[in-house]
Amino acid sequence: MGLKDHMPRVQQNEALKPVPPPKGYFFFAGQTFPRRTWYKDKNLRKLCFYILVLILTNTANGFDGSMMNGLQTLSYWREYFNHPQGSKLGLFNASMSLGSMLGLFFVPYTVDRFGRKVGIISGCLVMLLAVGLQTGATNFGMFIAARLLLGFGDNIVLGSAPLLIAEIAHPQDRAILVTLSAASYHSGAFIASWSNWSWRLPSLLQSICSIFILAMMSWCPESPRWLINRGQEDKALQILAHYHANGNGQDEFVQLEYTEIRATLAIEKEAEANTWLDFLRAKGNRKRIGIITAIGFFSQWSGNGLISYYLYQVMNNIGITSPQTQLGVNGGLKTWGLIVNITMSFFVDRIGRRKIYLISTIGTLFAFAVWTIIAARYAIHPVNGLGGAFVFMIFVYGSFYDFKSGLLASYTTEILPYGLRAKGFTWLNFCVTSALFFNQYVNAIALEALAWKYYLFYCVFLVFEVGIIYFFVVETRYTPMEEINKFFDGDSAIDVAEMANAELKEAKIERVEEAESRVEAEKPA
Repeated sequence: MGLKDHMPRVQQNEALKPVPPPKGYFFFAGQTFPRRTWYKDKNLRKLCFYILVLILTNTANGFDGSMMNGLQTLSYWREYFNHPQGSKLGLFNASMSLGSMLGLFFVPYTVDRFGRKVGIISGCLVMLLAVGLQTGATNFGMFIAARLLLGFGDNIVLGSAPLLIAEIAHPQDRAILVTLSAASYHSGAFIASWSNWSWRLPSLLQSICSIFILAMMSWCPESPRWLINRGQEDKALQILAHYHANGNGQDEFVQLEYTEIRATLAIEKEAEANTWLDFLRAKGNRKRIGIITAIGFFSQWSGNGLISYYLYQVMNNIGITSPQTQLGVNGGLKTWGLIVNITMSFFVDRIGRRKIYLISTIGTLFAFAVWTIIAARYAIHPVNGLGGAFVFMIFVYGSFYDFKSGLLASYTTEILPYGLRAKGFTWLNFCVTSALFFNQYVNAIALEALAWKYYLFYCVFLVFEVGIIYFFVVETRYTPMEEINKFFDGDSAIDVAEMANAELKEAKIERVEEAESRVEAEKPA
C-alpha cells in the first residue's frame, strides 16, 4: 500500500462552498490567521516589488496588440508596407500568434526542469532579439520573421511568470497578484495606444520591460514548490520564512504552508500523475482541462479580437475614418480597460471567480448584440449619430469584457495540481494562441467579405459561453492553492490541511519529549 492509501480524505458530504474569513484574517489549513499588511512588513514589501516586476511580463503582450491597432491608423506605416489588406493584413497580425504556438512546445519542460526563473530569462532574451529585428525591418518578410520570433519568446515568458507569481506570493494575496499579472496586458496596451510616432519607435519601446525584468531576475526568489520538487527543501523553507514571516522559520503559518506543500508534492510524486495523458485519466483532471480549454477560447472568441486588432477596419465600416478620432478611441479604450482591470483584480476574492465570469459574459453578450444592431442600421441607412452610439457600445462592451480578463491566469494556476500546472498553463496558452491566430488572420478576411454580418457569429457564440460558464465553472475563492483539489477530485481528494496540522502536532510532541528527555538526563544522579 502506498502513502496515498493512508491519507485523510475530504468529507464530500460537507457543503464544499468557499466561506469568507472574518475581516482582517485569511484561512489556511483549516485555521484562521491575521492578515499581514504588506507595506508595513519589510520582507513582504520586497516580495511584492519582485512580483510587480513579474507582472510587467504581460505588458509587452498588451503593447503589441494595441500597437498593431495604432500602426494601422498611421498612413506612413500603411504606405511603407503597401497598404496591407485581407489575408496579408491578417498575416501581419497573426504572425506573433504563430510564433507563440511554436514556443508552446518548450515551455512546460523548460520551467519544470530548469525552474520558473530560467523560463522568464530565456523568453526575455528571445524577445529582445525579436524587437531589434522588428525595429529594423525593411520589408514584409523581415517584419513577419521578427513577429514570429517575438511570439516565440513572449509565450515562454507568459508560460513562466504567472506560475512563479502564484508559487511565491503570500496565500492571503495570491489571487489578487496573479489576476493583476493578467491585467497588466492593458498597461502595455495603454502605452501603445497613445503612440502616434513613426512605427519604429513604438516597436523599440517593446524592449523596455524585457530589459528591466532581466535586470531584476537575479534577486527574485525561485518557486519554493519547484525547489521542494527538486529536493532543495531547506532552501524552499528559507524562502517561505524570509518573505512570508520576516525570516522566522518556526512561525506557525510558515510551518503549515511548508508542510502542506511538501505533503502535496509527495502525494503527487507517488501517484506519478504528471504526464499529458493524466489530464484524461482522472475525472477531476478532465474537469480541470475542460474548464481551462473553455475559458482559453472564450478569452479570445468573445468578439474582443475585433477591438484588439481590427478597430481601424471596424470604425471605417461605421463611418469613423479620421485617424485622430480612431487613435483617440483606441487610446480611450485601453485607458478605461486598464482602470477596470486593475480595479477588478482587488475584488476577485470578494465577488468570486464564477460570479465574475457570469457577469462579464452576460454583459458582453448584451453589448455585442446592441453593437451588431447599430452596425446593421448604419449599413442600411448611414447616419452620423450611429457612429457615436457605436463607439459608446464599444466602451460598454470593453467594460464588461475587462471585468473578467485578469482571471484567466489566476483561475488556471490555482485549479491545477503542481505536477500538471506548467503543462495545463501551456495548454491554456495554446487555446488562447489558437483563438488569437483565428482572430488575427480570419477576422480580416471575414470583415472584408461580410462586414457587420460577421458580428452575428460572436453573438451566437457568447450565448454558448454563458451556458458553459453557468454549468461548469467551479468557485474557488478564499481557498489555499494546495486545498483546491477538494472541489475537483471528489472522494479521492486528500485533505492536505488535516495532514499538515497532524504532522505539525506530531512534531511539537516530539520536540516536547526531546526537551523532557534532556532535562531528565541533566539531573544529578
